[in-house]
Amino acid sequence: MRVRFFIIGLLFLTLARLGVVGQNNCLNYSDTLHKKRFTGVLVGQGGVSLGSLLVLNEVWYKPYPRVTFQTFNDNAEWLQMDKVGHMMTAAYLGQIGVETFKWAGVSHKKAAIYGSSVGLLYLTGLELLDGTSAQWGFSWGDMAANALGYAITGVQTYFWDEQRIKLKFSAHLSPYAQYRPNVLGATVPERLLKDYNGQTYWMSANLKSLWFKGHDQFPAWLNVAIGYSAEEMISGTPDASFCDGNPLCDEYQRYRQWFLSVDADLSKINYKRKWVHAIFGTFGFIKIPAPTLEWNKHGLRGYWFYF
Repeated sequence: MRVRFFIIGLLFLTLARLGVVGQNNCLNYSDTLHKKRFTGVLVGQGGVSLGSLLVLNEVWYKPYPRVTFQTFNDNAEWLQMDKVGHMMTAAYLGQIGVETFKWAGVSHKKAAIYGSSVGLLYLTGLELLDGTSAQWGFSWGDMAANALGYAITGVQTYFWDEQRIKLKFSAHLSPYAQYRPNVLGATVPERLLKDYNGQTYWMSANLKSLWFKGHDQFPAWLNVAIGYSAEEMISGTPDASFCDGNPLCDEYQRYRQWFLSVDADLSKINYKRKWVHAIFGTFGFIKIPAPTLEWNKHGLRGYWFYF
């Protein structure tokens, strides 16, 4: 499972965004190019990206044999939950690129093109490391998901100069980790980050920005969210070696889940203290627990609160 992409990406997001806020004390952007800031952005982003890739190479990849460049088709694994994670990571790293470029005085259209590529370039570096490792391989499916994440951030920034539709994440503990704790997690933090059965990825749309922009009384923070998840997955695919003669794979038949819920964009609320706004913006990738409808092959069900 390649959840390290998602974990690394969100850590990078948090540190980078808070770093910009800490220097600027708010999220006001410069109207003209600030050369010192721009140089700092390029050096900082390049240094953090290259440094983290070097660390990953030593810690994660070095224990495994090196091979000539190889590809790996994992598109059928985990009902594409990992691909959605790639897309979200690329999108949020791209948002960091956009914000830091705009903070340095770059126009929003140029920031959309170049700043949004931060996530795509970083995850491409990880894929290249995968491609030379005997344990993995370069995945064109991952690259397609990375490119889609780049597009989600870049297109919205270019045409709207804001993210009216945001990708979000929620997670709960599922009962399936007990069968494969080495893969799905043994501790609570591991299970939340590694067990796709308990994860849900959301596309959260801000209603006022999209459809009610001229209505002053309409709540600016109100979103509607569509979610995707999957259940009863104890292996990447049904024909994985783990399932050879294993009755668990006959008992649990994986299936997709679709969700409809309300959400809140807490960055749309006016706070007296700007650091509160910065924190909510930084952790805006977390879906707010709310009443939710789920549809799957078994039918429709509802939750008073789902996370």
